[in-house]
Amino acid sequence: MPQAPSPPRGGQPRRAPLPVPRGRRSRKEALMRRRKALALLSAAALPGLAGRRAGAQSPWRPARPVTLLVPFPPGGATDLCARALQPGMQAALGQNVVVENRPGATGVVGTRAVAALPGDGQVILVNASGTMTIQPVVMQRPGFDPERDFKPVILAMSAPNVIVVNPALPVHDVAGLAQWMADQGETVSFSSSGIGSSEQLGFELFLLRTGRKAVHVPFAGGAAAITAVIGNTVPVSMVNSGTAAPQIASGQLRMIAVAGPRRLAWAPEVATMAEQGLPGLHSLSWTGLFVPAATPDPVAAALHEAAAATLRQPEVVERLERIRFVVEGGSREELGSLVAADLARWRGVVRDAGIAVN
Repeated sequence: MPQAPSPPRGGQPRRAPLPVPRGRRSRKEALMRRRKALALLSAAALPGLAGRRAGAQSPWRPARPVTLLVPFPPGGATDLCARALQPGMQAALGQNVVVENRPGATGVVGTRAVAALPGDGQVILVNASGTMTIQPVVMQRPGFDPERDFKPVILAMSAPNVIVVNPALPVHDVAGLAQWMADQGETVSFSSSGIGSSEQLGFELFLLRTGRKAVHVPFAGGAAAITAVIGNTVPVSMVNSGTAAPQIASGQLRMIAVAGPRRLAWAPEVATMAEQGLPGLHSLSWTGLFVPAATPDPVAAALHEAAAATLRQPEVVERLERIRFVVEGGSREELGSLVAADLARWRGVVRDAGIAVN
């Protein structure tokens, strides 16, 4: 007689699994099918989400042509800088870039116009240091605030001012000039490119630092101020190095000091003011790019990158060096610091030298 199977360990017989009712089984299968479908949909959506994230991080690009506004007539250094930048920035931004000249009141008219524009990145002010950091100091109502109304984009180029004398003077450095002025026993005159110019204020700073006195003789531009020194009508001047380069090279002028942070590549034998015992005596002519203060940072950053890439192009460097300017570049913050430092320096000179503000 066959024996019954022994019960499992624990003494309880095994039970057959209970059948799952058809309704419960179909609901479970439907839930699993739904989960699989959701997983497939999520996987399909990931590339689109990644694309949208990448698009959010892509640099800003202008929707219509961009204007480089120069607040001076065509042909000057600032205008030449804008025209040197135009092709490269056009390629970098993927949009047409045009140069517009809007002169008037030593750059103030065009500068005011840009300050009043919306910050959409469509207009970039290409401006000179004199308009941005001297006119606000020597004018009672310039109509713009360079720090409040503008955002810096990039410092494009610079050229230091230099002290030049008539070669007949027995002067070869700033110590010799200070001594010669003291020995004259009468008031010495100096020339510059005009009232309120960086050249005038730079020489006024030299007078303050050396304790000397001199009468300012303003001329209508640097060329006329240079001619006066060559003719010995005025014995000494502070002029822009680029403007005076041909006359210095020909020996019609003697350059005795560079009012910048470094020596000139084309005249390395002439020491800076700092090297001659006058640290911090800087007087530079520079050109920078600015946008209205309301411009969003991503827009300003995109314009900076386009300009910086352009300034690295050898043909642009060569073109600007041809007019005796040094290509700069650098960050937006560095240009902002330069503007602040220049404003503080020139305010101090105007105050201490008693220069009339009009």
